Amino acid sequence: MKKLFAIVAMVAAFSFSMTTPVMAQDEAPATEQVDTAAVEETDSTAVEATEEATEEEVAPAVAEEENTSLHKALKTKFIEGGADFMALVAIALVLGLALCIERIIYLSLAQVNTKKFMQDLANMVASGKVSEAVKVCAASRGPVASVSKKALLALESDDQNDIATIERTINMEAEVQGTYLEENCSWITLFIAMAPSLGFLGTVIGMVQAFDDIQKAGDISPTVVAGGMKVALITTIFGIVVALILQVFYNYILSRVEALTANMEEAAQELLVMCVKSDKCKK
Repeated sequence: MKKLFAIVAMVAAFSFSMTTPVMAQDEAPATEQVDTAAVEETDSTAVEATEEATEEEVAPAVAEEENTSLHKALKTKFIEGGADFMALVAIALVLGLALCIERIIYLSLAQVNTKKFMQDLANMVASGKVSEAVKVCAASRGPVASVSKKALLALESDDQNDIATIERTINMEAEVQGTYLEENCSWITLFIAMAPSLGFLGTVIGMVQAFDDIQKAGDISPTVVAGGMKVALITTIFGIVVALILQVFYNYILSRVEALTANMEEAAQELLVMCVKSDKCKK
């Protein structure tokens, strides 16, 4: 029995001595793996921080380069389209925009608060202060003030203060002011029609140039045809873009003209009622 215990004890001691190095070997790679993972994580964090800093520095430079490249691309395409017709399209754009800006400024200055203005005139006319009302109209800008001035001058006179003459005066002055509102709009429509027409003319000339190149080369190849076709397409694109820009401004101008015309019609009706109620008007 003692021998059996001794044998078991020897086997257990031998097994423990064999297991301890193995466990030590297993723990060592685990520690190495942890250290390696920590180092790799630190390295990846540093790399990510470096990449983020590099991206932040590069982003403004890329944006500036894109803006510069866009400007250069437009300039290059403009030159490739041909100096003759592209210059004409550019002139049409500049002149059309100048006329549009002039109309927008004129119509903005002509806009007044119609209800308040007519109410002030009605109060003065009801009080018998027609001369003061005329001075107020003369000091104001816009078609409503001009029509009101003509109507009040007719009311103030001794030979044109009947209601028929006043109504005729209002209608005539409203037509004149309507003409002033639509002044230069015909020129804007001309440039709207001219820009794509110049583009199409450049297209035709580019096609002719392409056929001339084919005739000289004696061969139909993409290289020979590409030059003339590119000129044709570029002029067409720029012409259509110019027409679209001017068309947007023109529609805005028409909307302002319609609003002012509606204000004139409203003011004309109030002027007739105002004159009929006045003691100076011949019924």
